[in-house]
Amino acid sequence: MASEPQHDAPAPGEGAPKPVPTFTLLPAARVETPAPVEPAPDLRDPGLFQNRELALLEFNLRVLEQAKDPATPLLERLRFLTICSTNLDEFFEIRVSGVKQQVAFHVTQAGADGIAPEELMRRISENAHALVNEQYRVLNEQLLPELETQNIRVVKRAQWTTRQQRWVRKYFLREVLPVLTPVGLDPAHPFPRILNKSLNFVLEVEGQDAFGRTAGYAVVQVPRALPRLIAMPQDIGQGPHDFVMLSSVVHDQVGELFPGMAIKSCHQFRVTRNSDLWVDEEEVDDLLHAIKGELSTRNYGQGVRLEVADDCPPELVEYLLDRFQLEGQDLYRVNGPVNLHRLVAIWELVDRRDLKYPRFTPRVPKRFEQAEDPFEWIRNGDVVLHHPFESFLPVIEFVRAASEDPAVLAIKQTLYRTGSDSPFVEALVQAARNGKEVTAVIELRARFDEAANIQVATRLQEAGVKVVYGVVGYKTHAKLLLVVRREGAQMRNYVHLATGNYHAGTAKAYTDIGLLTCDKDIGEDVQRLFTELTGLGRSARLKRLRQAPFTLQKNLIALIDQEADLARAGKPARIAAKMNALVEPKIIQALYRASQAGVEIDLVVRGVCCLRPGVPGVSDKIHVRSIIGRFLEHSRVFYFEAEGKELVFCSSADWMQRNFFARVEVMFPVLDERLSQRVYQEAIETNLADNSQAWLLGPDGKYKKAKPGNQKPRVAQEELLQRHGCV
Repeated sequence: MASEPQHDAPAPGEGAPKPVPTFTLLPAARVETPAPVEPAPDLRDPGLFQNRELALLEFNLRVLEQAKDPATPLLERLRFLTICSTNLDEFFEIRVSGVKQQVAFHVTQAGADGIAPEELMRRISENAHALVNEQYRVLNEQLLPELETQNIRVVKRAQWTTRQQRWVRKYFLREVLPVLTPVGLDPAHPFPRILNKSLNFVLEVEGQDAFGRTAGYAVVQVPRALPRLIAMPQDIGQGPHDFVMLSSVVHDQVGELFPGMAIKSCHQFRVTRNSDLWVDEEEVDDLLHAIKGELSTRNYGQGVRLEVADDCPPELVEYLLDRFQLEGQDLYRVNGPVNLHRLVAIWELVDRRDLKYPRFTPRVPKRFEQAEDPFEWIRNGDVVLHHPFESFLPVIEFVRAASEDPAVLAIKQTLYRTGSDSPFVEALVQAARNGKEVTAVIELRARFDEAANIQVATRLQEAGVKVVYGVVGYKTHAKLLLVVRREGAQMRNYVHLATGNYHAGTAKAYTDIGLLTCDKDIGEDVQRLFTELTGLGRSARLKRLRQAPFTLQKNLIALIDQEADLARAGKPARIAAKMNALVEPKIIQALYRASQAGVEIDLVVRGVCCLRPGVPGVSDKIHVRSIIGRFLEHSRVFYFEAEGKELVFCSSADWMQRNFFARVEVMFPVLDERLSQRVYQEAIETNLADNSQAWLLGPDGKYKKAKPGNQKPRVAQEELLQRHGCV
C-alpha cells in the first residue's frame, strides 16, 4: 500500500507569477444584475457543534434502548441496564464534576458548541433526570415482570412470606449485623464521611437511649464487603432463582441497631463524588507513590450527585443536600435500589443460556496453528487479528514464545489496562528471569485502573523489568509490543500494534484490530517510539507510523484535505472512519470542508459525536451512525480513497483533543492490500450495512434506530461471528 501524503508538502507552483486577467465589455442592453452570492457558512458557528456531555447522555440513551429491545435476550437486557447505570456513575464522577468546578470558579468561556458551563449544568441535570427516570421505569415495568415470568424474582419486603421473613432475620443477625456501625448524630457523633457510591441509610429515630440522648437523626453505612444481592435458599423461595436485595434486609431489620428506640423512617441514599485524580507530575519525584497516595482521596472527593429513595421526606432530603453541599438539581429520587449496577449479579448467578447471548469460540487462524512458532508465522506475511471474532491467543503465544526463545534479546511493551494475573505480565516476568532486556511502559493514570497498574508495576520491578511511566504530562495510550530477535547475522524487529488493550478479558468483549508484522520500517518506527518514551530527545522522524501529540492530527487533516482537493478536481473521493468518539473541532471543520467539496463521508462513531451531519451547505455528504450491540465497538479504523490507492489505517486514538494533544498515540497503516481490504470490509463496510443495531444521527443531534424495512435484517456483529465461523 502507498504511504499517506505528507502534510508539509509545498504547494505546487508557489511563487509563480499570476497571469493578468482580461475582460470583454458587453453592450449595455445585455448587462444583467448578478444574483446575490450567499455568504459561505462559518464553520466555527457553535450551531454546527454538539456538546460533548449532552452527546454522552444521548449515547447512554442508546445503551438503555438495548435493555428495552425484545430482540435482546432477557438477561442481556438486564445487563445493558446495569451498563447504562455504570456509565452514568462515571459520567457524574468525571464529566459532571468538571463542569461543576467550572461553575464554581465562575468560568464563562464556552467550548466550540457555545454552551457556557452554568447553562450546560442545567441541561445536564434536565437530561440526566429524564434518563434516570427511564432507567427505573424500564426496571420496574419491563425487566422485573418479564424476569418473574421466567421464575427469576427479586422479592420485595411486602412480598415476603412468614418463612422468608424468619430467614431474612437470621441472615441479618448472622451475616450483616456484626459488620454494621450505626451512628447517631449529635455533637459527639458528627455526620460521618460517606464513601463514594456506597450504600447508606438515613433514619429518623425517636426516644431516649441508655445515656439519655435524644438525637433525631442517624446514619447506617453498609460496607462494600457485603453482597448487595442475596440468593434465597431454594427451599424457602417460590422458584429456583429468588433473590433479595441487601438494602431490603437492612431496612427490614434496622431496628436491631437501635434497641429501645422507635424508627420513624428509614431511607437509602448514595452520594457520587468527584473521582478524577489530579497529580502535579512536575512537582513529584515518584509518580507511582504520588498516585498511590491520591487513590484514597478518590473515595471522598467533592459530592456531585445525591440519590435517595423516592419516598424520602423533604426535610431529610434537605438535610442530606446540606451535608454534601449540593443543590436541588443534583438530587435524584429513585424507585428502587440506589445502585442499579448491583443487579448484574443476577446475570452472573442465573445459569440460563436461553436468556443470554449464545456462547461462541473465537477463531484461531490456521496459519498460526500450522506454523512451528509465531515468528515463522509473522515472517510469512503480515497478520491482522479482528477480536473478539478471532482469538487473542496468538498475541499471548507470541510474547510467551519471545520470553523463552534464546534468540530473543529484548522485549518492550506498553501496558495501559491489564491485570495482575495478566498472561503478558507473566511473560515479561519470565523473560526478565531468562536474562532478556525487558522494558514495560506502564500508564499508571489509566482511569479507574490505577490501583491494578500500580500492582503490575511493582511486580515487574521486583522481577527485574525496567519499568517507566511514559512522558510527564502525557498519557501513554499507544498499544505497542516490540520483540528484538537475532536471526543469523541480522537483527529483526517483530511488532504487534493494536487499537485495543493488552487485556485478555476485554479481547473477548471489545471489537479491536491487531497487526503482527516484521516490516522493517514499522519495526524501526516502533523502536524509535520506545526510545522516545524511555529516554530524552527530540521527537523521532517516523517512516510509516503517525504519532500524537506531534503529527497525528496534522496528518489526518492533510488526508481529509487531499480528498477534498480530489473532489474539487472532479475525481472520486471518499472517507470512511470508525471510532469511539469524534470531538476535536479542527478535524470536524476539515470534514465539513470536505463535504462542501463533494467528498462522500461515512462515519461509524459508537459514542460521542460532536459533528452535525446532513446540514445543508455544510455536511450534506456526511453520514454518521452508531452501533450498539453485544460487543463494545472499540476499534479505530480510517479509510481514504486517495485516488485509488485506498489507504487504510488503524489507531489507538479517537478523534478527540485529549488523544491528539495530551496522549502518546499511534496510527499505523495496513500495508498488505489484501489485509487492508479485509479490515475495511469487516470494520467499516459491514457496520455501514447494519440495518438492525445501527443508530442514525440527524442534523438535530438526535439518533433514530435503523429499520430493515423491506430489506433482509442485517446485524454486523452477528455477520462477523458467522463469517469467522464462531457460531
